[in-house]
Amino acid sequence: MKRWAWLLAVLVLISFAGAQVSSSLNSQGSSSQTSSSQGSWHETESGDRMFFPHDMFWGWAQFDLAPPHNEIDPNLCAGNAGQYGGVNAPCSLFARYMLSGILEVRPFGRGPLRRFMVYGAPTFLFGKTIPKTLYTWSPDAIGIEHSWGVGIYLNKGFEFRVTQHFLFDRLGARDTNLGVADLGNNGPWGRFMTVGVRKTFGTRRW
Repeated sequence: MKRWAWLLAVLVLISFAGAQVSSSLNSQGSSSQTSSSQGSWHETESGDRMFFPHDMFWGWAQFDLAPPHNEIDPNLCAGNAGQYGGVNAPCSLFARYMLSGILEVRPFGRGPLRRFMVYGAPTFLFGKTIPKTLYTWSPDAIGIEHSWGVGIYLNKGFEFRVTQHFLFDRLGARDTNLGVADLGNNGPWGRFMTVGVRKTFGTRRW
């Protein structure tokens, strides 16, 4: 429960950070810029603080609604779950609603460490649906898929990133085995760790 509350707080923080970054970028329109994951990269300014600079946050938050017969499948229940109890089948972990986002934090304002950042990317799923058997608008919590990592901006839109992705975490009463159709908590991606390079390009219109 503590992890769920922390991740939800991250998404709320994303909303406030987005407004802050937007204002920051508008006020720095005359600075030198190149492409990066936050839309643009500007060189160090003399007014930047060493720790916790004014533009340390970047991110986004998104809410999605899946209409009936198009539910989000986190691969926790078998597609034929309805065969094991009909509308009362216990394995109904197909989502109607999804709340997702990403938050990147760059805590240093000067020096080489200014290119360093940490990030988190949680996805919350809600709903109670069984394909071809039960379609509801229930907001019952299903669980969280999440990952976090660190990155270093290199140059010309290139970033070096290390990402740790975790197993799906179920919430509440659904954090238990739900019968024959239950596929476990591997979710769509399972648990993994990657080392990679990201290349961003182009200029956003906003």
